[in-house]
Formats: sequence, C-alpha cells, structure tokens
Amino acid sequence: MLNIGVTMLGLSRFQFAMTTVFHFFFVPFSIGLAFIVAIMETCYVVTKDETYKNMTKFWGKIFLYSFAVGVVTGIIQEFQFGMNWSDYSRFMGDIFGAPLAIEALAAFFLESTFIGLWMFTWDRFNKVVHCLFIWLTAFGSTLSALWILAANSFMQNPVGYAMNVAQHKVEMTSFSAVIMNRQLWNEFPHVIFGAFLTAAFVVAGCSAWRLLKKDHEHFYRKSMKVSLIIGLCACLGSVWSGDTQTRYLINNQPMKFAAMEGIYKDSTNKGDWALASGFKGHDKTWSIEIPYVLNILGHHSLNGTFKGQQTVNKELKAKYNKNDQTKNYYVPTRTLFWSFRIMAISAGLFGLVAIIGLWFNRKKSQSIMRQRWFLYLMGLMVWLPFIVNTCGWFVTEFGRYPWVVYGLLTIADAVSPTSTVASLMFTNIVYFLIFASLGAVMIILSHRVLKQGPDSVQTDGYSSEPQAADQKVDPYEMGAAHND
Repeated sequence: MLNIGVTMLGLSRFQFAMTTVFHFFFVPFSIGLAFIVAIMETCYVVTKDETYKNMTKFWGKIFLYSFAVGVVTGIIQEFQFGMNWSDYSRFMGDIFGAPLAIEALAAFFLESTFIGLWMFTWDRFNKVVHCLFIWLTAFGSTLSALWILAANSFMQNPVGYAMNVAQHKVEMTSFSAVIMNRQLWNEFPHVIFGAFLTAAFVVAGCSAWRLLKKDHEHFYRKSMKVSLIIGLCACLGSVWSGDTQTRYLINNQPMKFAAMEGIYKDSTNKGDWALASGFKGHDKTWSIEIPYVLNILGHHSLNGTFKGQQTVNKELKAKYNKNDQTKNYYVPTRTLFWSFRIMAISAGLFGLVAIIGLWFNRKKSQSIMRQRWFLYLMGLMVWLPFIVNTCGWFVTEFGRYPWVVYGLLTIADAVSPTSTVASLMFTNIVYFLIFASLGAVMIILSHRVLKQGPDSVQTDGYSSEPQAADQKVDPYEMGAAHND
C-alpha cells in the first residue's frame, strides 16, 4: 500500500512537472517576442524604414506560432488541477479564483482580441493605430503573467488569508494583500526580464544561422542588432531582479537559499562561495570555493553569516512538527545547487555574447560575417534560454519541498484520492506524446518560416503590397547602404 501511494505521488508530480516545464518553454518566449515585435513595428512607425516593417511581419509569424502552442499547453496544464490535484484545488480554490478569473476575463481577453486585430488589419488602420494593437497584445500577455504569478506567489508566501479548519481550506480575507505580496513583486520582474532575454537570444540565434548561409544579410543583421540590444538590457535586468529575489529568500525561504548555495552547516564570517561541489546527501563531499563571495552576493558586504540546512531543518521541525519529529524539511540540494549555477553562469555568458555581437555587428562593419565561430556560438545559444528558464522553475518549485502551499499544505496531501497508477501511467504517456508532437510542429513551422526568408512576408496574404513575380533584386541588400 505504501509503495502504491509513493508511486501515485511520484507519477502525479512527474506529470505536473512535465506539463509545466513544457508550457514554460513557450510562455516566456511568447511574452518576450511580443515585445520585440512591438519594438520592431515602433521602429518602422518612427523611421518609416520598410525593413523594420518586414521584420515585424517575419518575426511576428513565429510569435503567432508560439502563442498558439502556449495556449494549448496551458489548457492541458489546467486539467491537472481537477485530474490529479483535486485536494489542492479544494484547498486553494478561494485564493486561486480571483486571480485566475481576472487573468482569463481581462488579460487573456485583451491579448487574444488585439492579436487578432493586429494580424488581419494591416490595410485597415494607419501605422500608429496598428502598432498600438501589438503593444496592447504585449501588455495583455504581461498582465496575464502577473495574475498567474500572483497565485503562484501565494503558494510560496501565503498572505491575506484565513484558515477554514472545518472545511480544510484557505479563504481570502484581503485581495490587496495577495496582489501586494512581496514574493510576487520579486518574482514578476525576474520572469519578465527572463522572457525578454529568451526571445532576444532566439531571434539573434536564428539570425546567426541565416547569416552563416549569407541569406538576406542586411535583414538578419538588423534583426540581430535589435534583439541583442534588448537581450543585453534584459540580461542586466535579470541579474538585478535575480539578486533581489535571492536576498529575499534568505529570510523568507532559508532552506531554499541554503540548498542553492550548498550550505549544510552555518556559514562562517569568511563567506566561502562554492563554485562547484559534490554532495553526499545534503552535505558537500568536495568543493571549489571562493572566499567572501557568498557574503557579497547575499549581504552585499564582506561580513555576515547564513543559516545552513541543518539549522533550518531544526527550526522548521520545531515550528511544524507536532507529533512526528522524524519528518525532515530538506529540499533536493543537488538540483537547486546546480540549477542556480547554470542560471548564474548563463547570465554572464548572455551579457558577454550580447556585447561581442553588438561590436561585431556595428554599422558599416562586415566583421560579423567573417566571425563564423561567433555565428555558430550565437546559433547554438538559441537553446540556452529554455534550459535556464527550466532551471529557474526547478529552483522556485523544488525549493519549497515538501510544501505545495508553504507551511499550510504538503504535496502528499494535495494529490487526488481517486487517482490510480494505471490512469496516471496512461495520461503521462499521452501527454508526453502530445507535447512531443506540439514541440515538433512548433520547430518545423518556425524552421519553415526561416527557410522561406523575409521575402515571404511580401508575397503572402500577410502583406498589403505584393512583390512582383519577376522581381529579382533583393530589396534588403539594395537598401542596405542607405538604411545603415
């Protein structure tokens, strides 16, 4: 009986992780790409440069694909609450209701309405009004993320609620407290900057692959320039918001912070920061450490100490264990430790690559076309933002183990009592096949757009001015000298 229960819990957790991770591949990309496309169209409105208009249409196609796949995967994810986590849904329903209703009725409605207007009205509105449509779409997608994160932030830091002991659920007592949750306003900027960074390096990476083939050089160089400027700003924003969020965790979720830094015993005033470590259980077996860096990161000072997992576990046991003193509150240390380092190292790499790329791609310079090693590196970095986003999700969600709602409801108590191993195995397989198919479709369609090239936006129904069938001159190359 115990083995069956453990299997059901493990399968339920795996299924939710799979659906959430896959959905989170597309959400940041879609949010960030909406803003990049909006910036490109704004450049067209301001400069009247037709290249920006075609960039807007071209990258807008890929944005539309990511939006569609993101909606489908989001619907599948919502099934999880009723299928495998019904006890969680009953416990959290009163809190989740308001933010999710606002997200669906206001934010998603705004986003989906104006994305339709933007798609089909290139000939029906002037440039400024049409540009406003994509900005409203981008604003709607960001607002949608805000309400989803408001619900997630309550799970990390419950506020504005009262416990209904008789019905074993939480009830909202202050909507403003839920919205003003400090966890939300640390988490939200980091997610949004991460979304900008994701889309920026995907656009830059795809442009690099096309430049390797010497395809529409002016068009892709300009696309890379715009995206790398956005990517560099987003990288700086991610570092700032990540630092703010990490320092907040020191007091709010000290076990998560201790695991991220691999601290088992309380740190010394020397503040050694582990660049890399091996673990046996939750303690380090070996470590490459740099003195004082931990204090600089955590306290912005050379002095200070931090609680280790051992100390935090004792405190949590004293706070939450009334009858069972054998229950521990350790989190997956290896996962959090290495996920955090992947994020930190990648942030430095993103910033460095953006600066080098902008230098090679400066005006009237052809040096980027001669730096094929850099174009290959940039092309490969298309995949890195998705890995980093997944690592961020691991840190956020695994770091509050064993809680699904911190301090109030454990993961084991949230699983549907009617779930069976057979049903979970079946749905895991079906969901995996669906996600694999959707991912393949997204990649194939995006690759087709890239292969067709920017000329396609002048000859399809997406354009108001079709290109002549016998036109042989590349308009991007013809105008490159003037536009630069």
